[in-house]
Amino acid sequence: MTTSVAIFVFPDAEVLDFAGPYEVFTTASRVFRKKHTSEPDPFTVFTVARQSGTVRARAGLVVTPDYTFTNHPPIDLLIIPGGVVTAELETPAVKDWIAHTAAMTKVTASVCTGSFLLAQAGLLEGKRATTHWEDIEDLKTMFPSITVLEQRRWVDEGAIVTSAGISAGIDMSLHLVSRLTGRELALNTARQLDFDWREDA
Repeated sequence: MTTSVAIFVFPDAEVLDFAGPYEVFTTASRVFRKKHTSEPDPFTVFTVARQSGTVRARAGLVVTPDYTFTNHPPIDLLIIPGGVVTAELETPAVKDWIAHTAAMTKVTASVCTGSFLLAQAGLLEGKRATTHWEDIEDLKTMFPSITVLEQRRWVDEGAIVTSAGISAGIDMSLHLVSRLTGRELALNTARQLDFDWREDA
């Protein structure tokens, strides 16, 4: 069975926060196909933005999302990257879409300050979570009902998974590959990426 992975992209999103997971899940499918030519890919990956048109990510990278909030296909795994999330936190449509979409996914995950968007949508209430080390105190202050963990690569709470910054998001994505399809594929994906996967959270 194929898991559909949607990655939210928005203005000033951190490039590797979304490109890292994108590379992990697409590479996992490519690695899988080498040995399982007649079976469906384990993952299909696409990007989603609030509206149509290009998005200028952090440092100016221009991205053309595949879908919008209103026309994307069903989502099994939702990835919310970090970056400069101030404007997204102030946009009700973002909060509503994340909350609505997460209610129908198997897993919703965040990288870096993407955890603030999950928290704003009410998904981290009473849960453990983490974020980039620089933003730990802000997450604690803004959302006191969350148990914010420091010095963790990721925190897996079942349907909700959060991670620290950039490379931790890649670690988390490999963890999700392992969780959803098996450790062997995760190890082979990390090897294909030439990435030193830290399996421990």
